[in-house]
Amino acid sequence: MTLMDCLLFAPIAVFIALTPGPNNFCALSNGIRHGVGTAVAATVGRAVSYAIFLTISAVGLGAMLLASETAFTTLKWIGAAYLLYLGIRTWRSREFSGLDLAESSVADSAPANRSVTKLMLQEFLVGISNPKAILLFAAIFPQFIKPELPTTEQFVYLGGTYLLAEFFASMVYGLFGRQIRRLIKTPTGAQRLNKTTGAFFMGASGVLLSTTHH
Repeated sequence: MTLMDCLLFAPIAVFIALTPGPNNFCALSNGIRHGVGTAVAATVGRAVSYAIFLTISAVGLGAMLLASETAFTTLKWIGAAYLLYLGIRTWRSREFSGLDLAESSVADSAPANRSVTKLMLQEFLVGISNPKAILLFAAIFPQFIKPELPTTEQFVYLGGTYLLAEFFASMVYGLFGRQIRRLIKTPTGAQRLNKTTGAFFMGASGVLLSTTHH
């Protein structure tokens, strides 16, 4: 596989990575609460989870997971339960109460006050418990693999390209979140935002439960 192959795959990878989903909403939420830099840094957790799925797919176990309804359903319920937990926690959050959000720059200037490691773990758990990631790497990725070339090398190149696309997507959603933050001028508006983001996570939980492995 050549650099040109990766460049041709890059637009497709970016398009897929930008698709709205639980991890990208994590980036949006992190962008609102902690700033773009933290949102991108937290994506390391997502990248690790996706790298695991890439490795599983490269050795052929991804197809086995897709074929196992029990494994797929178990992972789906775990992912849905975690998203529901995030939704309820965000809905009930009063993190912004009393803050002048329109003027505050704390999110970007004092990352030491934020647990980036915790946000990385959150991104990892959302990614590793999302069966749609298995569908992506085990079902869609092989379509770009050339059978006459070494499979492992191609997974490394294509996987690396895709992981970079995920960081780009996280930056885009983080920037969007940062702009949303500028529009929040009162604690009441911030609480409404918490309820909105919480509702999205809970909705994503329901959508995940409707996912089938066929």
